[in-house]
Amino acid sequence: MQKLSERVIEIAIQRGFILPSAEIYGSPAGFYDYGPVGSAIKRKMQNLWREIFITKPGFLEIEGTTILPHEVLVASGHASNFSDPVVICKKTQKQYRADHLLQEHTGKSWEGKSAKEMDSAIKELKIKSQDGGEFSEVKTFNLMFATYLGAGTDKPAYLRPETAQCIFLDFKRIFTQNGSKLPLAIGQVGKSYRNEISPRKGLVRMREFTQMELEYFFDPSQPDMEGFEKIADKTLRFKPPAEGDTELEVEDVTLQESIERGWVANQIMATFLYWQDVYYKKMGIDSNRYHFAVLPKDALPHYSKSNVDLEVETSIGNIETAGTAYRTDFDLKNHQEHSKQDLTAFLPERKEKIIPHVIEPSLGADRPFYALLEHCFREKTPEKDWEWFAFPPSIAPYTVGIFPLMKKDGLPEIAEKIVEELRENGIECFYSQSGTIGKRYARADEIGVPYCLTIDYDSKEKGDVTLRFRNDGAQIRIAIGDLAKEIRKFVKEDRTSQ
Repeated sequence: MQKLSERVIEIAIQRGFILPSAEIYGSPAGFYDYGPVGSAIKRKMQNLWREIFITKPGFLEIEGTTILPHEVLVASGHASNFSDPVVICKKTQKQYRADHLLQEHTGKSWEGKSAKEMDSAIKELKIKSQDGGEFSEVKTFNLMFATYLGAGTDKPAYLRPETAQCIFLDFKRIFTQNGSKLPLAIGQVGKSYRNEISPRKGLVRMREFTQMELEYFFDPSQPDMEGFEKIADKTLRFKPPAEGDTELEVEDVTLQESIERGWVANQIMATFLYWQDVYYKKMGIDSNRYHFAVLPKDALPHYSKSNVDLEVETSIGNIETAGTAYRTDFDLKNHQEHSKQDLTAFLPERKEKIIPHVIEPSLGADRPFYALLEHCFREKTPEKDWEWFAFPPSIAPYTVGIFPLMKKDGLPEIAEKIVEELRENGIECFYSQSGTIGKRYARADEIGVPYCLTIDYDSKEKGDVTLRFRNDGAQIRIAIGDLAKEIRKFVKEDRTSQ
């Protein structure tokens, strides 16, 4: 029987959600294009992130370059620390992640272990490749894509491994442009690149991917967040840090208690976790199938004092889709040291300069996109003899499908006028006049369109149309003049059935 993950990816390719990149040249691993359906969904995911993390709190957004000079990545620590442990099969010369091999054989995470420890374990356990070959010694492999600025080789550069560094580089100018006040929050949506050793699992491990990141700069002596008292008692599903080799169970804990337990650094960090919870629920991810995993101290990234990852349950296991880190003053301090530029913030109330601390909620777009496909996928039933997706209306690729019952008698003309009017009102339409009405309903369901309008002969006489709800197939009649208002109301109510 085909695995759910394989079926979802297969369906996603068939229906234009995603496309294997450079398919006619063999589709190199780790790259996918987003088709017309998928790009519409992904765009709405990004806009929802902007609404929650940028627009509502009144934060700032930039768009940074995707190529960074070598010196930037030296200062950030990526040139020396951004690497994975790799082994090579002596028989086939194929490369493998050493920590992944060990996790598959032992059932335990090997993240943070040294190359020497992993090398000894592979030899002790007598692990061989899938082709039966022995492995070379464990070595580290830097994950950044290298290039050069100009025609020579004297100015090395890299495709950025994260969007965050652009924000740190622009901090001082944006700080002075915006009143030289803390806190200051700067966000960005954009591409990042990591030269993965062995990309696999479709959208879960890619070499080019989209990040939605925010850097919140603040005075470390004032770690409170405005409005936190309104959400302090909100409960999230937390997975406590492991105790040695023992994994602890997920439990419901309030934001205030998560701070008191030392899992979350402060109110700022807790607030961003809450916003992520709001975002994922609105996006259509099942709230009972994700949790916030608190990283133990020995598993923290080199720049972090505290980390909480958002992990989503899927058919291929839990996948990390977001990470919130307390980066302290690591980045600005290092960039100040390497660039010899003043990156401090002057605090007039204290009459002193400080290097701000940073809380960073970093969310991916591609992994949540995959999780969304799994969580919203619905099997065939006696009522619906086709597979379909139950996307929330705000995330669906099109809001409404518009179908004239016949290709004659003026029905297409009425339908086309409705399409024009709805699009002028900002409502995205999926238009089709081919096939039976049942097949058109099925095609709309298969890509997750929440509402369908049928223009029939009564529409000519009475000036109304049939609106069909995706989830239960229920139908109601709505006056053509009220369509935009009623559809917007249904979207706002997240209504997909009668």
